[in-house]
Amino acid sequence: MKWDPAKYVQFGDYRDRPFFDLTGRVHADRPVQVVDLGCGPGNLTATLVERWPGADVVGVDSSAEMLGKAAAVAEGTPSLRFELMDIADWMPSPEADVVVSNAALQWVPGHQDMMRKWLAVLRPGAWFAMQVPGNFDAPSHALMRGLAQSSRWEPKLRGVLRGGESVGEPAEYLRILLDAGFTADAWETTYQQVLPGPDPVLEWVRGTALRPVLAVLSPEDGRKFEVEYAAALREAYPPTAHGTVFPFRRIFTVGRKG
Repeated sequence: MKWDPAKYVQFGDYRDRPFFDLTGRVHADRPVQVVDLGCGPGNLTATLVERWPGADVVGVDSSAEMLGKAAAVAEGTPSLRFELMDIADWMPSPEADVVVSNAALQWVPGHQDMMRKWLAVLRPGAWFAMQVPGNFDAPSHALMRGLAQSSRWEPKLRGVLRGGESVGEPAEYLRILLDAGFTADAWETTYQQVLPGPDPVLEWVRGTALRPVLAVLSPEDGRKFEVEYAAALREAYPPTAHGTVFPFRRIFTVGRKG
């Protein structure tokens, strides 16, 4: 599945805010190495250099398209680098003392077990912070799955979309960190996002959740699917005089190893 960096950063203010809400709870003083798992186009990873100017900051992502964009971000910044790697294959180095993952782990089945392995390896005093979307049962996702399971589309989209099993609940992530010897906090926030323009929820999911569908369908079928899906979204998220309100729940966990 290819990623479109330009489409991903659309609605940047709304997509970026959870990252800063997450990293604002990381109180590391002078970390040696800061790792951003699932760094995407690298624009947010670069802010970690500003936050911790003495650290080696590493962004990890499996998308060559995203890292192509990130390469320009790293130019002229020796302490910032990016690595092409599936985060399922990543393990912390002995120097890693801040690990951040923002809106990435939901793409990795079994990421809770991966987290347990990472947390066990991280050295005492290290920080771990993650955020995942918690809206898989929201109309935006439920309508997409329902359409994909319809008689017209199911033969082509069988097994493509995952549901609520993609992520855990805050209590599960909190327990994982506590069991690993971390002092931890977990919470959730539902952002009431006001999106402008026609069919803005469709535009939003084109950058993320709809990508697996469009990757499987032909361009013509993709357009037909979007027409049906957009009609359902307009009913679920009617426009107002101020724009279209798109509630978005996100799940956060932050902890420091004892």
